[in-house]
Amino acid sequence: MGSWICRHLPVKRLTEGPKHHFFGYFDKFPWDRSGRHLLSHQVEFTARQPLPGEKATLGVIALEEGNRFVPFAQTDAWCWQQGCMLQWLNDSQEEVIYNDREGDHFVSRIQNVVTGERRTLPRPIYCLSPDGEWALSLNFSRLDRERPGYGYPGAYDPWERVKIPQDDGIFLLNLKDGSSRLVVSVAQMTEAYFRSDMEDTPGWFNHLLFSPDSQRFAFFHRWRTWKPDGTPSHVTHMFTANRDGSEIWPLNLEEMSSHYTWLDSTHLINFSNRYRSGWQYYLYTDRTHRTECLAKDRFPGDGHCSFSPNGQWMLTDSYPLEDNCRHLFLYHPATDQAYEIGSFYADPAYPTPTRCDLHPNWSRDGRQVCIDSIHEGSRQVYLLDVSPIVDQA
Repeated sequence: MGSWICRHLPVKRLTEGPKHHFFGYFDKFPWDRSGRHLLSHQVEFTARQPLPGEKATLGVIALEEGNRFVPFAQTDAWCWQQGCMLQWLNDSQEEVIYNDREGDHFVSRIQNVVTGERRTLPRPIYCLSPDGEWALSLNFSRLDRERPGYGYPGAYDPWERVKIPQDDGIFLLNLKDGSSRLVVSVAQMTEAYFRSDMEDTPGWFNHLLFSPDSQRFAFFHRWRTWKPDGTPSHVTHMFTANRDGSEIWPLNLEEMSSHYTWLDSTHLINFSNRYRSGWQYYLYTDRTHRTECLAKDRFPGDGHCSFSPNGQWMLTDSYPLEDNCRHLFLYHPATDQAYEIGSFYADPAYPTPTRCDLHPNWSRDGRQVCIDSIHEGSRQVYLLDVSPIVDQA
């Protein structure tokens, strides 16, 4: 089950119903550089998938103005797990980037939240390089079909009937001029690391993330499989590559990789299934075969992991346990000490693609954490002050 000290911290709700609010994934800073504004999506419904044309309102939570939600845009390209990839652009206090839909294709917008001025890039973004110059893009229509809850409905996909396309995959997008090019294709990865269960079944990419020095990125290659009872499943191979798609390295080919984060520009933490030790958090050294367990048997399973800005603390969560609660954890690698800092009820009636994971995110000073949660009956954004624990290190 795991081994930790239970030390629950006070939880403050930042947003209010009847509308629902969430930030999304765990690999971005919701806070701006000043620490006074926190990004959020606002929607009219929950517990079902969005239909084309059902928009999310984008806004900032003004933390020094009574947590007032201040809208600045709407988008027609969003999902429950990762939103519209809304994030601050290049560590800005005023400019954000997010995905949207124009007609039958997806785009991304760069917008000044103060003046409203914006420009449009011809591709949607999946992740940004820390140097603010590049983005990686993929086919969100394909992702919507193969992994509901992560892609977007409503756009035309020329590769809809192509299971292993040669000319679709991961694109490198120049944020300054909008130019892009394919750097890794689905067919390329299928051919280079072929297994018999890849034959005649759709393949796709997911979970792209740049290294801290912006020189390399990690990504998942997944393909559709089927369980004996006929229900769909998938297998994951995890890779890293140079920004231009060269020097691809097979980081984990052992059946399954899940949530991960870059610790620095050569090391990654990934919750993986390894033949030697099973499901654990592992520390991988890029472009080598070195792996080692981190926090072995400390946690109940998979979680959305990230490290504090000073690198001293790991933050993660759990999927619902027997109590139907998602649990929130801090871990101190130097002392191998884990703390459970919260437990949040998750209504099991929510369909899987619409589930509300905690997706914990650090503040820029590493003293606060925000989560999305439905434990009070609606989907809202919450804040925890973790300084009583992290300041003791």
